[in-house]
Parts: sequence; C-alpha cells; structure tokens
Amino acid sequence: MAADDNDAPTGPPRMRPVPSLPAKLAGPTPVVITGTVCWLVAAVVFGMLGWTGSGVDVRFWTCVTGGALGIIGYGVFRWQRSASRRGSRGSWQGLAGLDG
Repeated sequence: MAADDNDAPTGPPRMRPVPSLPAKLAGPTPVVITGTVCWLVAAVVFGMLGWTGSGVDVRFWTCVTGGALGIIGYGVFRWQRSASRRGSRGSWQGLAGLDG
C-alpha cells in the first residue's frame, strides 16, 4: 500500500511540555558544596603527604585554591539569592526559589 499525501501532518509538530527539574536537582548549592568539600579533602590528603614527605607542592596549593574559590563562589550564590529575594534592581531574577 502506498501512503497518500493526505496522511501527512499539517502545521508545526506538537511537542510535549517538558517538566521542570525538581528543586533538588536545579539548585546550585549541592554542586558547589560537594565540589568544595572534594577540593578541601584533597588539600588535606596532599598536605599530609607533603608533611610526611619532602614538603607541600603545587597539588596542595591547587586544592587549597579550589576550596577557597568554592567558598567564595558559594558566598556569591548566597548573596545573589538574598538580593533576588529582597527584589533588588540589579539582582538576577528567578533565584529566590532555588533553595530555602
């Protein structure tokens, strides 16, 4: 059987609505905290290896810097979220509902 040209859909295809992510997956807090903790744990490991060996090296300082930047980044997230909750003009919009 040959398909008729009349069977072709007309107009744009209909798409199902995409559900929004749960707040647990949409929030930046778990990612930032997990990454920061990983950097700090690695800093402790490399610090102990350096203390028992020939001294700390670039791996230790890289991990310390990563942990410090994670802490600063989390502070920026909190600051922007609180500005969004206050309704500050210069704040990002839509951050207030990410986490309580």
